[in-house]
Amino acid sequence: MEKLTAQQIQEQLARIHKSWQLRDNSIVCQFIFSDFTEAFSFMTAVALVAEKADHHPNWDNSYKKVNIELSTHDAGGLTMKDFELADKIDKISKRYL
Repeated sequence: MEKLTAQQIQEQLARIHKSWQLRDNSIVCQFIFSDFTEAFSFMTAVALVAEKADHHPNWDNSYKKVNIELSTHDAGGLTMKDFELADKIDKISKRYL
């Protein structure tokens, strides 16, 4: 995967949900659920999609909050894999939020 240019990154940010923010060489988003069970269920669903795509997020969970950071480490920044996974994560989140 090729690292995206600054212009390509801005184009892709406009395409995904506005809650995703650019931070350094990553895109980040926080999801807040009704409780721990919902948050963990969401993480499980995302884990299955991420594993299938062979693209794994950096994330953490604290009770009902899930913070996700996406970046393609092999490319040294953002690639289309990050934005494709962000889009899938957004779709999954709609089932839980």
